[in-house]
Amino acid sequence: MLESEFLSNLALRSKAYWGYSQEFIDACRRELSYSEEDIQNNHFFVAEIDNSILGFYGLRRISGIEMELEALFIEPSYIHQGYGRKLIEHAKITASKLGSKIIIIQGDPNAKDFYLKIGAKLTGERESASIPGRNLPTFIIQITEADN
Repeated sequence: MLESEFLSNLALRSKAYWGYSQEFIDACRRELSYSEEDIQNNHFFVAEIDNSILGFYGLRRISGIEMELEALFIEPSYIHQGYGRKLIEHAKITASKLGSKIIIIQGDPNAKDFYLKIGAKLTGERESASIPGRNLPTFIIQITEADN
């Protein structure tokens, strides 16, 4: 199985963790599918434990100082164990090393409390690319010198 296919399937399993219907998950499939080109042209990182992928994130450059968190997904059996926080910390270091000062996030409403707990600031909402009329919370994380 290609890495892109594996990560796309992991993203869908992670999204389904929140109790969404199969119809909803199917509507998100295109947005949560990553190609080999996506992985090569952006900054994706996978976390492993015992040679199994437990989660991943992807960063995409928006400008010289801004990156967007394209993906942050955890295998359902590892959710609520601190791995999301560790991946965000790694993403901040990665973004900082790439010269970014800000990470922009569009999150699932179920992840709102998580993002607020890790220090992200709520900035508003953006319409979902998958579900017309559904608004998703947006956040920013300011990168500091301490994140290097």
